[in-house]
Parts: sequence; C-alpha cells; structure tokens
Amino acid sequence: MKTLVAAALIAIAPAIAMAQTGTKPAQKAAPKTAAKAPAAKKTTTTAKKTTAAPKKTTAANSSRTQLKSAATQVATGFAAAGAALSPAELALADTVVTGHMPCELGAYVDIQKDATSPGHFHVTGKNFKYHMQPVATSTGAVRLEDQKAGAVWVQIANKSMLLNQKQGQRLADECMSPNQVAVAESMKKNPQPGLLDGLNTK
Repeated sequence: MKTLVAAALIAIAPAIAMAQTGTKPAQKAAPKTAAKAPAAKKTTTTAKKTTAAPKKTTAANSSRTQLKSAATQVATGFAAAGAALSPAELALADTVVTGHMPCELGAYVDIQKDATSPGHFHVTGKNFKYHMQPVATSTGAVRLEDQKAGAVWVQIANKSMLLNQKQGQRLADECMSPNQVAVAESMKKNPQPGLLDGLNTK
C-alpha cells in the first residue's frame, strides 16, 4: 500500500512543482482608454446689444434749427416794421379817447393802449375784439382800423361809433366818454349854426 501511495506522489510531483513555480499567464492588455469625450459645445453666445444707438445730432439738423430760428426772427422783424407808425399817426394816436365807454342799447366799447406796440389799441366789447391803429382822415375825425377784420372806430367830439365794413353793420353807436358827454350837452345848449343860417331868404 505504501508503495502505491509513493508511486502516486512521484507521478504527480512534477505537476505540483510546476504549479508552484510556473508564472501566471500574462493578463490581457487593458482595453484602450475610452475615446475622448467630444468637446462640449460652446454655450457662450454673444450678448445682443440692447443699448439703443444715440440719435445723431448731425450738423444738418443743427443747421435746420438755426435757419428756422433766423426765419422766425426775420418774420418778426418784418411784422414789427409793418406795425411801426409814422410820426403823424403816432400824434393822432395821442388824441384817441381810451377807457370804458357806454353806448346805446346797452352796448359798450373798451379801448386800451397796446403796451407792446406804440400807437396801437385793443378795442373790445361784447362778442368782438380788435387790434387797431390810427388812420389819417381829411375830415379831422379820429379813425382807428383793424384792416384784417374790417373794423373801424370813428371818434368825433361828442360821440364815437364802431363799424364792421366787411359785415356792413354798425356794432356800437352813440358811445361816449365823460368828456364827450360834456361836449354833447354843450352842443344841445348851444347848437351849432346850420348851413343856411345867416343867409337872407326872401
């Protein structure tokens, strides 16, 4: 029996020795590293410009503004020149009766000097307003006119009246200042001689 065991050990001894001293078979090479991950897409985008471009203040715009201003000044100058009165008209303006004047039928006329335009007057009343200037007459009456509106103010010693020539109507009549009232009373007491007075009639 011992002889059989010994023979078996002798038979398997080389396999055991080989197993103890043998090298392990080489491990397979590690798989290649994973392919590089694709580069991340660029997420940064150019921010949109939100700032509004400043308006162009070009030389052309500035030039237009200057021209408009100059034109306005020239027009104003022409208007002032057209409104300027002659020395005779300014002297006539000094004889205009100003103030609030009652007229017949409950009407009234108010005449005030224009502080910004020498020799001119603001003539106002119910439902009318005129800007007038003196006009020389051959009769000696004081006459104011608003040529655009067609209005005429006629002043004589004892009364005044306002006419609208365009409309062909009398806006106010028998208008009197205190001085004109006094003159009218004097004329009643001392009537002026008629054209035929003093002539010998047969």
